[in-house]
Amino acid sequence: MSQSALKLAINAGVQEGTCGQGSLQSDAGRDPNLRKDGLEGRLIEALQRNQKLEQLNACFEAALNHMGRGLSMFDADQRLVVCNQAYASIYYLPEELTRPGTAFADILNFHMQRVTGQAASTDGISAWIKHHVSTLAEGGQREEIQNLDDGRVIRVTYQSLAGGGWVDMQEDITAQRQSDEKIKWLARHDTLTEIPNRFHFRERLEQQFECYDPRLGFALHWIDLDHFKEINDKHGHLVGDGLLQSVAKRLQDSLRAGDVVGRLGGDEFAILQVGVDREELADNLACRILQNIRRPHDVLGHRLDAEASIGVALAPRHGQDPEQLFASADMALYRAKSMGRGVPSMYNSIDSPSTANPLKAELQHAVEREELVLHYHPIVDLHEGRVSSFEALMRWKHPSRGMIPPSEFIPIAEETHLIINMGSWALMRACADAKAWSDSIKVSVNLSAVQIERCDVYEMVTEALAATAFDPHRLQLEITETVLMRDRERAQEVLNRLHALGVLITLDDFGTCFATLNYLRSFPFKKIKIDRSFVRDIPEHHDCVAIVKSVGDLARELNMRSVAEGVETAANLAAVRAAGYDEAQGFYFSPPVPASAIERAVNQCKLRLAAHGPATAELAKSREPGAQVKTVAALRTRIRDRASR
Repeated sequence: MSQSALKLAINAGVQEGTCGQGSLQSDAGRDPNLRKDGLEGRLIEALQRNQKLEQLNACFEAALNHMGRGLSMFDADQRLVVCNQAYASIYYLPEELTRPGTAFADILNFHMQRVTGQAASTDGISAWIKHHVSTLAEGGQREEIQNLDDGRVIRVTYQSLAGGGWVDMQEDITAQRQSDEKIKWLARHDTLTEIPNRFHFRERLEQQFECYDPRLGFALHWIDLDHFKEINDKHGHLVGDGLLQSVAKRLQDSLRAGDVVGRLGGDEFAILQVGVDREELADNLACRILQNIRRPHDVLGHRLDAEASIGVALAPRHGQDPEQLFASADMALYRAKSMGRGVPSMYNSIDSPSTANPLKAELQHAVEREELVLHYHPIVDLHEGRVSSFEALMRWKHPSRGMIPPSEFIPIAEETHLIINMGSWALMRACADAKAWSDSIKVSVNLSAVQIERCDVYEMVTEALAATAFDPHRLQLEITETVLMRDRERAQEVLNRLHALGVLITLDDFGTCFATLNYLRSFPFKKIKIDRSFVRDIPEHHDCVAIVKSVGDLARELNMRSVAEGVETAANLAAVRAAGYDEAQGFYFSPPVPASAIERAVNQCKLRLAAHGPATAELAKSREPGAQVKTVAALRTRIRDRASR
């Protein structure tokens, strides 16, 4: 109220007082100012109370409309008491439906009509309200999720009031739900290709085992892109990622309804093919997949060619659960790669570890029963006249068959992937045994291609070194040319990490496949060990002498140490010394011996070397620059000529 209005009210009160009767008139007669001051004071108090109430209402309204949630209150007659702007906005209510006294049934009918396009039945609305009120009366509070037609998700919380009626609050949780759905999606999908990841694919496979028709069965295709790392190295990771996306899209396009494709990781994919009652159906899909992958891929301006290998296993024939089926598909994929890559391979049940070769089943328990042992074959330094290292060679002491040579059980171990556990044991055992040797003597352990492809070799090596407190600079790892030919990119990554750790990497059986001459500079090799077949045939074959000398020259040009394997006679030793080799290995010095005979083998090697005296003048001559092979092409020619004979 303004001051002028207040004065008018006060004056009107005074005039009214002069005309009235009673105590007020008598009091005014005694003191006119008292009558005026008392009325004015009461009016001022009333005005102040009114102002405070208006301020409180204004604050309440501001707070109500600035809430992040919608709010409404209904009385016992289901009529609106109050609501805020958020409530009206959520349900697109017109102003006339937000006024106090509006029936809840009218609001509900408006909402239903806006969503469905037609008015709801009066009986239906009445029944819903009756159920709603009775539910609140029983529990006092309840919550529901409303999925609105525009895509918003609203969480509504109802709270009953003591005198009847209720208060409800609406919270827009659309962003939260979208975030939750996104997190859930990311947990089950590969972000690059947007197809199921390994976890989600495994879920689908488990579900398939629970509900499939035994009369039909299903197939698991394990797909591995060939030479993918070469594309990454040549064109960059963006192009590599684009190729993965293109391959994933083509895999999806190859499927029927119900089939599932997933990315297992890296360049590996998998397909779950349902309704497969014979191998022909699975083989047809595998061939179709390879054809689609082989079509050129246009990625960021590059036209890329891709190949893949596929291993296929059928359920329930090749696996009764996900683990067995994955293992069978993995073995089939391994066989596909061994066949030259770019082909599909169906798992063959006769290759199961428990059938065909009786050694397969027994080999599974060889490590547990401590039937595997290591023997050590010395490698001598021809310059210093001493043993420089021992190569660890696995032997199987079978309880009834006796000592089984590695040529009989190592191929089985690689085929069944038992070589992974056996190789891990051998590395740990070799490091532990070598701890007792002189610090100047290293130990050399062979790595299988299966280990490179199927396990974390770096982790295996670091665990063995840590467990035995063995110096990594005393450890040598030997790989064959087969490893490089089968999976160059993975081998390169693993060997570079091991080289950085201080482990010495040796290329074993060099010369059996001249194509790997191209790899010598791209891998961290510090030693080249020529294949025993070249040394063994010296001096009968002149071409072997030339090849042995050429490999020795090549090693020096590349600043690598050369090792001649297969030294069986004095003539072999003389030839490799004349060719300038740094080290030699063979039965001429000593056969492989158990760990308990290491000292005896060291002494025997010293005697052999002493009998031949120091390095001859021919050795020094072979190290002259003019005696070295000038080009790798010359070595290629010599190896190729020998192979063609």
